[in-house]
Amino acid sequence: MPDTSIPAPPPLYAAHRKVYPRAVTGRVRSIKWAVLVLLLGVYYVVPWLRWDRGPGVPNQAVLADIANARLFFFWIELWPQEIYFLTGLLILAAIGLFAATSLFGRIWCGFTCPQTVWTDLFLWVERRIEGDRNARMKRDAGPRTRDRMLRRAAKHGAWLAIAAATGGAWIMYFQDAPTVVRQIVTGQASLQTYFFFGLFTATTYVLAGFAREQVCTYMCPWPRFQGAMLDQDSLVVTYRDWRGEPRGKPKDAGSGDCVDCGACVHVCPTGIDIREGQQLQCIGCGLCVDACDDVMGKLSRPRGLIAFEALANLAASTAATSGMAPGPQRFLAGMAARRPLHLIRPRTMMYAGVLTAVAAAMLAGFLLRDTLTLTALAERAPPYVRLSDGSIRNAYTLKLADKTRDGGQYALVLDGPAGLRLVVQDTAADAAGRPVLPVRRDGVATFRALVTAGRELHLAESQPLRFRLLDAAGTVVASGSSVFLGPHP
Repeated sequence: MPDTSIPAPPPLYAAHRKVYPRAVTGRVRSIKWAVLVLLLGVYYVVPWLRWDRGPGVPNQAVLADIANARLFFFWIELWPQEIYFLTGLLILAAIGLFAATSLFGRIWCGFTCPQTVWTDLFLWVERRIEGDRNARMKRDAGPRTRDRMLRRAAKHGAWLAIAAATGGAWIMYFQDAPTVVRQIVTGQASLQTYFFFGLFTATTYVLAGFAREQVCTYMCPWPRFQGAMLDQDSLVVTYRDWRGEPRGKPKDAGSGDCVDCGACVHVCPTGIDIREGQQLQCIGCGLCVDACDDVMGKLSRPRGLIAFEALANLAASTAATSGMAPGPQRFLAGMAARRPLHLIRPRTMMYAGVLTAVAAAMLAGFLLRDTLTLTALAERAPPYVRLSDGSIRNAYTLKLADKTRDGGQYALVLDGPAGLRLVVQDTAADAAGRPVLPVRRDGVATFRALVTAGRELHLAESQPLRFRLLDAAGTVVASGSSVFLGPHP
């Protein structure tokens, strides 16, 4: 009988293949080291910067003070109701990322993404302790010797120290840095502090030490839709196949410049072959550019076989060299077909316009924001009270927020129908009989106001009101609107 068995379906997931990136030197690697040092320096140092704001106020330059509902950034202080500024910053960051990707490809992923920065740092520690690519591969494939285990223990110890410093630094952005360090070391920190310290330490250790390229390939959503941000003029890491193909040995006649040495693959942190074209796993770090340039230099061939190139130029060079044999003439024809980088184009102008508009709106909003605000909240239980003499009374909760540390006292007046009487409980009155409200410096003061309409007043069921604060010169410094409610006439 014929075999009717159904073949087993292929596995849904491929087994993980460990990547052993080789160290490389060159211009791109130097830029990446400079960016890494700068970003890590900013991250670890900023919580320790001090900024004198006066007595009773945190003196940490950058602090998200959750307990007191404040966000401090040097001379800027934001309140919870000003969270829209953070929303604007996130919008600016998103549009800026789109613009940078449109211009320079995955420059964020390859140079400034936290996953890339900390993975680079962990890889540097790994190479210092266990050696470069070949040494690490040899040790992993060999027996578990004492030397191997000691090196591995030292590596993981260094990783944990970096992860702990990273987790601790993140905590310092939400609590005073010297205080929280002392509390953590002496065991006096709260359970929540230890929990988040352990969480961020474990996250850094796992993601930078073990997950690495899997985060970029499987966990991060950015590679999935970055293609929508790219066009033919975007600068991306590219293999110039018109020059490198066909591959062959250095002395082979009729072969291109690519000698198939695999150096570009060996240095890639995600383990891909850039010669296969644009790929999801490519983070645009450019280390393959340095590796290939080093090989080309040793072979006395022009550098730039792998380079940051616009796809439009790659297509133009390919068309110009079609049918030409490898050699100097093909190289010159391909390079001559290229054009200067086209930075100004509709896509980038649109991003620049949006960035400018959002930044201008945020700046205007910040410069014009009120530092003293008055909010009037009508009490709804009950909406009004009829007194024994037939008059109608409404109660209001007044919230006076002062975002400065000037303090002071302000007179409160009521704009509304003539004949309304205003009383604020537990406050004094000035010579004109107006309630005087003391301002709480850098805080919110709450008052209860009573507005009464005599029985002789015939008001609508809902009457607009406005409370105004006046300074000593009689200038209105803040106001808040509400309504006066009464029975249906």
